[in-house]
Amino acid sequence: MVPYQPPAILFASHLETIYPALFRKVSGVNYERERITTPDHDFLDLDWLKQGAEKLIIISHGLEGNSDRAYIRGMAKIFYNHGYDVLAWNYRGCSGEMNRKIRFYHSGATDDLDFTIRHAATLGYKEINLIGFSLGGNLTLKYMGEQGAQLPTQIKKAVAFSVPLNLKTSCEIISAPSNWIYSQRFLKSLTKKVIDKSKLISELDTTPLSRVKTLLEFDDAFTAPIHGFKNAVDYYEQCSAIRFLTTIQRPALIVNALNDPFLSPECYPAQFSEHPYLTFEYPKRGGHVGFTLFAKNGLYWSELRALKFIQDTL
Repeated sequence: MVPYQPPAILFASHLETIYPALFRKVSGVNYERERITTPDHDFLDLDWLKQGAEKLIIISHGLEGNSDRAYIRGMAKIFYNHGYDVLAWNYRGCSGEMNRKIRFYHSGATDDLDFTIRHAATLGYKEINLIGFSLGGNLTLKYMGEQGAQLPTQIKKAVAFSVPLNLKTSCEIISAPSNWIYSQRFLKSLTKKVIDKSKLISELDTTPLSRVKTLLEFDDAFTAPIHGFKNAVDYYEQCSAIRFLTTIQRPALIVNALNDPFLSPECYPAQFSEHPYLTFEYPKRGGHVGFTLFAKNGLYWSELRALKFIQDTL
């Protein structure tokens, strides 16, 4: 496949990251929503594109994303147009309606991904492939490694883009002054969710918000204690996908642009070069969940790359 080359107008990593997030529009994606009840009596909202196919793509979004983001819609559209059914699932609290339990989603919440996959598998698909972006890429790879040989037999391949394989060092990178605009945007959205949820769940104490200035401090005050971790560092350590790559036993493609402003050096590992199932690609350009192409068909390079990897013969 032709290596990624950005349009000349997107001459910097921040432009490559921001442009598609703000300006890309993807038409012709008309989801059917299904709500499923989780084992702990919460809910997940699943957005489907169905055409009676035997093959399914399950797409996992990034931090504070949802199924309606352009990068999700673009990926859903290319696979649907190539004969696949598509499931774009929304994490707890990300579908437009706050979830019922005190827990949120997080980078290691593979129980919800597993529940979604096993629900889809009951519909009789012969082949299921997983695609994840950023946090969703970490989630996807962690799940693949956790399951190892026990992975549902229908799952054939996985693709992950812009993955913070090391959560701690990537959190430090995104909290750097050069990334202030991103970290503050995430913090504003996460803070609003805490406040909104506290109106539904009285035991959720919002007092720590007054001292939260960084994403690490947010994870220390909320993500970690709510989800059973000692602190933010413990959460990052336990949930970083890099810890689970060794035990992946299905083909997986990991694509991290070298100029991704969110990723630390640890997200470009060299120690897995002999791994029989992992393919790492580090394009020089692409930004974070970028890979824009000004093509007439509206496709992005990441969508073409994922399609080729999944369609290539095993």
